[in-house]
Amino acid sequence: MSNPLESLMACGTKLWLDSIDPDLVAANRAWGATGATSNPIIIADLIKTGRFDADIARLAELGRSDEAIAWALTDELVSRAQAVFLPVWEQTDGNDGYVSFELDPLIEDTERNLPHADRVARYIESGARWASGHSNRMIKVPATPAGLDSLEDLCAAGVPLNVTLIFSERQYEAARDAVWRGAARRGTPPRFKSVYSIFVSRVDVYTRNAVPDLSNRAQGQVGIVNAKRIWRRNRAFWNDHRVPLEQEIVFASTGTKYAEDAAWKYVEAFAGSDIQTNPPATNEAVLASGLSFSPRVDDLPPDEVLSEIDRLVDPAEMEATLMAEGLRKFADPQKGLLRLIADHRARLAGATA
Repeated sequence: MSNPLESLMACGTKLWLDSIDPDLVAANRAWGATGATSNPIIIADLIKTGRFDADIARLAELGRSDEAIAWALTDELVSRAQAVFLPVWEQTDGNDGYVSFELDPLIEDTERNLPHADRVARYIESGARWASGHSNRMIKVPATPAGLDSLEDLCAAGVPLNVTLIFSERQYEAARDAVWRGAARRGTPPRFKSVYSIFVSRVDVYTRNAVPDLSNRAQGQVGIVNAKRIWRRNRAFWNDHRVPLEQEIVFASTGTKYAEDAAWKYVEAFAGSDIQTNPPATNEAVLASGLSFSPRVDDLPPDEVLSEIDRLVDPAEMEATLMAEGLRKFADPQKGLLRLIADHRARLAGATA
């Protein structure tokens, strides 16, 4: 008898881990996960364990800055995860087995307020640099104006892309069209890999706070409906634009935020296609659930619920609110990571003085 995670993958879902903790990568790979993703919060949480103090001390002795140490550790941890998933990448001929590497969130820092053209240039330069020499590293670029404007050149340069911080169909379409323009510059048929990370639970947090008039049937369903509609648009587009590798939706932010919601609420809703990047705790809860999953990704609520959502939820306002919040959550963890490294190197230096 298959376990719940095996049943999830058997019905068509690719499982990626929302962590690059080496121990969790090994455990989730054994459960069938085929990829992973990283961000500054994940790196900071790993540093807090003390398991990488020796690496920080070594890099500090070499005269590296806090920022350089942060990127060196990120590069090393992502590379270690890549090695675990490389056989998947080889077996699928580049269709799966990726580990996402997030570019510098401070490019979008409102305190720095870089000009738009500078932000675009930094995404293009750093994306090409961090992808160089890595077959199964996917570069994570946010769906900000500058991030979107960098995608065509990055795709044309052969960089595998994970477009993140997507909350709306508008953002998705802008990202997809930019990637397609870049792919068209690569020849026919263009060989490239792109995924589009649609944030789910943050949408339901938004509607609970900003759209309290939603009925009980609709409240808590907007994130699911939004992501499934984008999934359908993505599938239709790529069915009309045949390319060698799958261009997929990543159902992201799949950890539930409210005690009344089952830990597998979003896992179950999106079962059956494309990719889920689940937090470690979500995968553990799914594994312990005893459930058997079946395809649900193509199911939508009744028409009256969809009509209510369309009537009460303003997509433009939702995108603007969530992007403003998302950019804070994007930049602040990187600043926190740099402070954490500074504290650790000072403590380690004091211990050896």
